[in-house]
Amino acid sequence: MKENSDGFVRADQIDLKSLDEQLERHLNKVRAMDKNKKPDDGHLSSVAAAATADSTKTIAPTFRKDRQAWEIDPSKLIIKTVIARGTFGTVHRGIYDGQDVAVKLLDWGEEGHRTEAEIAALRAAFSQEVAVWHKLDHPNVTKFIGATMGSAELQIQTENGQIGMPSNICCVVVEYLPGGALKSYLIKNRRRKLAFKVVVELALDLARGLSYLHSQKIVHRDVKTENMLLDKTRTVKIADFGVARVEASNPNDMTGETGTLGYMAPEVLNGNPYNRKCDVYSFGICIWEIYCCDMPYADLSFSEVTSAVVRQNLRPEIPRCCPSSLANVMKRCWDANPDKRPEMDEVVSMLEAIDISKGGGMIPPDQQGGCLCFRKYRGP
Repeated sequence: MKENSDGFVRADQIDLKSLDEQLERHLNKVRAMDKNKKPDDGHLSSVAAAATADSTKTIAPTFRKDRQAWEIDPSKLIIKTVIARGTFGTVHRGIYDGQDVAVKLLDWGEEGHRTEAEIAALRAAFSQEVAVWHKLDHPNVTKFIGATMGSAELQIQTENGQIGMPSNICCVVVEYLPGGALKSYLIKNRRRKLAFKVVVELALDLARGLSYLHSQKIVHRDVKTENMLLDKTRTVKIADFGVARVEASNPNDMTGETGTLGYMAPEVLNGNPYNRKCDVYSFGICIWEIYCCDMPYADLSFSEVTSAVVRQNLRPEIPRCCPSSLANVMKRCWDANPDKRPEMDEVVSMLEAIDISKGGGMIPPDQQGGCLCFRKYRGP
């Protein structure tokens, strides 16, 4: 783990093991203990159990009455099936105090595989996410319910009963959004594309959420369709604050390649100081992706994208059928100069002003349409 000069730990550098592997090791250990247990070792088992209990209390105290406002009661949480896996951990369906939730599990290093300094860094990264998220309240931001930083009471419910989790596991509990990731929705509509009205609605949801975050002095730093979730009414909600942070008053305090290639602003790719305008750039790429239902720079390698975006001002090609009102928003948002990019509240106003009843086009009337999404009506 590395720390920046301001003490902020980059969560995007945390390399967490698969939860499945952790559970398998945990189960194998339990099976081995049961297999090796002898009839006359009851006293030894009791001593070992007591030692383990003492050790658990030292590593992760049980639920406290003087807990912080964002801490959950682990005894009220039921963790069920896996719904997503990623670099930062595993996301499960769950129930907390009778409410349908999503549970993001993080591992701080089982069986001594991490040093105390590494675990401390992971705690800091975890606290960063919680500190950012628990104060937020907006219809286009995933609702934060609570979290716990290691607990002996966490269990996963399986077909064969419940499995106790290692005490170094921590979790974030948020509202469950049945629509899944926006990226998955776009992939499903890759052939037919989306109706222009739907495109603008999705873009507005994302723009309003980002405008709210920026009003709270929060820079998300990893804006991409994969980190946007849909509820049952297809409302977009911003999720995953693993690399979000409070915006520094001095842009020089915010440096480093944080985010996802293809969505990262040139100044971020170049390792230069940046501010909330890096989110505006990423938003511009997201609008293109929502309109085209396609991947940006699908045919280029990582190194080619980095070089071309920074040195050659490469941007995704806007289809000629894209209404100029929307194309102009894209172009302004992904301007190479951060100062020329609009603020997100201005982007909201620009999108609200678009006439979705007619659409309009970029192609002159005397030219024939040449791209695959050229047709009178888009979408189902």
